[in-house]
Amino acid sequence: MKQAMLIVNPSSGKEKGKDYSEHALETMSKMGYKTELRITEGEGDAMDFAREACERKFDFVAAMGGDGTINEAINGIAEQDHRPLFGLVPLGTVNDFARALNIPMKPEEAIDIFKHNHVQKTDVGKINGRYFINIVAVGALAEASFSTPVEQKSKLGPLAYIIEGMKKMKEKQPFELKVHSDHDWEGNALLMLVALTNSVGGMETIAPEAKVNDGKLHVFIIKDIALPHFLLLLPKVLSGELAESEHVHYMKVTKLEASSSYKMIANVDGDEGDKLPITIENLKQHLGILVPLTE
Repeated sequence: MKQAMLIVNPSSGKEKGKDYSEHALETMSKMGYKTELRITEGEGDAMDFAREACERKFDFVAAMGGDGTINEAINGIAEQDHRPLFGLVPLGTVNDFARALNIPMKPEEAIDIFKHNHVQKTDVGKINGRYFINIVAVGALAEASFSTPVEQKSKLGPLAYIIEGMKKMKEKQPFELKVHSDHDWEGNALLMLVALTNSVGGMETIAPEAKVNDGKLHVFIIKDIALPHFLLLLPKVLSGELAESEHVHYMKVTKLEASSSYKMIANVDGDEGDKLPITIENLKQHLGILVPLTE
């Protein structure tokens, strides 16, 4: 019999993870999987469980939780000798990766997708020695997001990040940035975004060209501009025209190196990452993920 693992974060989705897990286990059983259930208790558990599934050569791993749980599970699978088929059930505040894959936000519907067994080869990003699925960001606005209180995220969703970010932007903290790639860039910046998908912070218009399997990093460098000009970029974000602004340097690359004379910390999928310098690359179509059937 085929073997599978279901990884559940019980604190996600208003603590309804365990309730949804029953439906998931039943669905996976009907698909012919003998499934082991793993419940996370702390940071790193989802990664450890997923790595165990790789080592034991499981056929399928499903993760149920927010972007953090999904990120951890993929960190456990990426670049392993054996990489199981992957499925995800969104239970978080933003669920960017699920949005990019057109996976329904309703957990029951996301679980039902498994039945179709429709696989999408999907890119995974790599930054230094870890992996990401949505975005790497550098700048005061990015650092604000991983200091956003959990309670505020739960109540306000994506708006919480914007509120904390605007508090930081009032201080206007530009930093010196050097980016080395196929297209080099050097100057003072307010923010650098390196997007793997089109959904960032719950908005699907920041990087509209980004596809989950295009093998590209979509890089946006917002130059050092006055706060009023920065605020005027928001309409362009909402309309998908950020790359067209004269205040933004945009490029599509497969790999880049970023450094700064300032002590900058990268935000990796919403969490605190490494200090610069950093190397980022796209592992093209690295992971097979169950997604909805295309029409």
